[in-house]
Amino acid sequence: MKTLKLIQSDPYLQPFAEAINGRYLYAVNREKELTNGAKLSDWANGYMFYGLHKVNKQWVLREWAPNATAIYLVGDCNNWQKDEAYRLQPRENGVWEVTLADDMLKHEQLYKLLVEWQGGCGERIPSYARRVVQDPVTKLFAAQVWEPVEVKTEKLKVKGAKRRKAGDPLFIYECHIGMSSEEEKVNSYEEFRLDVLPRIAKLGYNCLQIMAIQEHPYYGSFGYHVSNFFAVSSRCGTPEELKRLIADAHAYGMDVIMDIVHSHAVKNELEGLGNFDGTPYQYFHDGARREHPAWDSLCFNYGKNEVLHFLLSNCKFWMDEYDFDGFRFDGVTSMIYKSHGLGEDFVDYSCYYNLNQDGDAICYLTLANKLIHEVKKNAITIAEEMSGMPGLACPIKDGGMGFDYRLAMGIPDFWIKYIKEVRDEDWKAGHIFYEMTNRRQDEKTISYAESHDQALVGDKTIIFRLCDADMYWHFEKGHSTYMVDRGIALHKMIRLITASTINGGYLNFMGNEFGHPEWIDFPRQGNGWSHKYARRQWSLVDNENYFFSCLNLFDEKMVHLLREHLAPVKDKKYGVHLPWDEKLWDNEGDQVMAFQRGDLVFVFNWNGVKSFEGYGIPVPEGKYKVVLNTDAKEFAGFGLSDDNVEHFTMPDDGYLKKGKGWLQLYLPARSAVVLQKID
Repeated sequence: MKTLKLIQSDPYLQPFAEAINGRYLYAVNREKELTNGAKLSDWANGYMFYGLHKVNKQWVLREWAPNATAIYLVGDCNNWQKDEAYRLQPRENGVWEVTLADDMLKHEQLYKLLVEWQGGCGERIPSYARRVVQDPVTKLFAAQVWEPVEVKTEKLKVKGAKRRKAGDPLFIYECHIGMSSEEEKVNSYEEFRLDVLPRIAKLGYNCLQIMAIQEHPYYGSFGYHVSNFFAVSSRCGTPEELKRLIADAHAYGMDVIMDIVHSHAVKNELEGLGNFDGTPYQYFHDGARREHPAWDSLCFNYGKNEVLHFLLSNCKFWMDEYDFDGFRFDGVTSMIYKSHGLGEDFVDYSCYYNLNQDGDAICYLTLANKLIHEVKKNAITIAEEMSGMPGLACPIKDGGMGFDYRLAMGIPDFWIKYIKEVRDEDWKAGHIFYEMTNRRQDEKTISYAESHDQALVGDKTIIFRLCDADMYWHFEKGHSTYMVDRGIALHKMIRLITASTINGGYLNFMGNEFGHPEWIDFPRQGNGWSHKYARRQWSLVDNENYFFSCLNLFDEKMVHLLREHLAPVKDKKYGVHLPWDEKLWDNEGDQVMAFQRGDLVFVFNWNGVKSFEGYGIPVPEGKYKVVLNTDAKEFAGFGLSDDNVEHFTMPDDGYLKKGKGWLQLYLPARSAVVLQKID
């Protein structure tokens, strides 16, 4: 076989060529076996066959339960009693089916399956149920017949809004619908659409990443203990309301991706897939591998054809039915290692090819990426993966798994460590730049300073680490302290260098852009089931008397600037990519560094006590103007520089041949400035 491009591009992978080739061929052969030569997107149609459907004015319900001896539909339609008229009949390959007259089920009726097996029985929610609701009194979940009268709504039209082109940088706004209200409640899709979505559009983000869409019994799981994979979380509203939210986001020019959980499933039997047909291994591994040792959940058996069909159909369903533009795959590290990555130190390449990998999981992810891009050519797939496995975000044909991006999970860890453990005077400007740009050039990444993980109870946001309790008492304009001034300055600088050095995209979690002052703590027994900390206080950012508004404005200006100037380029080796970062200057003694990207020059002075006048930076000869300054008063800075002054390079014989000269700048302490070459 021809040497795969992944191996060609990295000589250190040559010793592992056999393993890489083996994974590639296994995925190719599994696809042929599953589809019999057809397209994956034509095969992964389980949601069109299984579940409850209206066909020729009749109801048809199908379920896969190979160990069952009898199955009945029970619900409001038959007083929750076994009824032969609602009995499913066995078909081939463990499939059960029942056809019901139109009047035997009605819109909004509740139902379940009563599954019987040798030696037992239990009520179960159909595996392909599209609507699952919780009784407010009993707290029990049940499937709901959902056949509403179609209501046509006027499509939102936003003047000047344009969708992202292939290769354009992603600016992702990560959000949780339920906690997006200022009120102490679970917010709705509709309220988010009307109240929050315009905020995101104004900030300039071109991609919305929505968490907790798949139904989950425990709200406090943040959506990561999924019970019903095809059901929209009913806490936040109806399927139609979610569809309208997505349509409006598209109208604003945003892609919409879903935080999809295929890495594990909730253990619940009454709500989920656990012990569905009386066997523990229908969807999951048997024995020791069945339960995740750290997550209190069940692990899918990706080697079973039926499981692949279920999960791949799930990917296609969300794109086909709701018009999602792609997915952020949760827990990829847990999937691809038999150890789930727990206790592993990934110190060299041998750690990725030592037989500790789950070949079936790797195959599933490869097929999922192929399927998703068959359904939507410009779809977005992002892997939450922390081990750094080579090829994760490389094309399948090159020997990779086919993800478009991988999360740069080392960056938020770096910021936490730096803020906690390193004194301000010891911050190394060059080291910071290295950490922001340390990645495989042939794999696109999503950089972020913090996500929802850093905002949860048990951790702290960056602004909270920097300002601590002073946020509560000294965030009003005119009443700041040194701690607040320092925190605000670093909050902007950290975001700017993280966002400006991206190799694909940048992510921000809802509210972190303006320095939301409180952690996230979902309703639970330990806090009296309170929603006080599971919300976002938008009134803070809307109040011009507080610094929150200044941070929000900075984020808006930053995102718009980077979107405008980081236009993709193309070359033979790397194809379409963002302009490379070129380091221009690095003085560790001064704590000053600078780099160029496209027509922008970024200069950072991390020094907390020293400002520099007439500081020289070698840049391409020409005239420059300031386009962003973290120290501007409108961003809660001190406004020590006149940003209206145009800057001209000074010649230097040593740089003439390189076409460079010295740009002499005033650099206030703990600030960053972005300049654009205009001539």
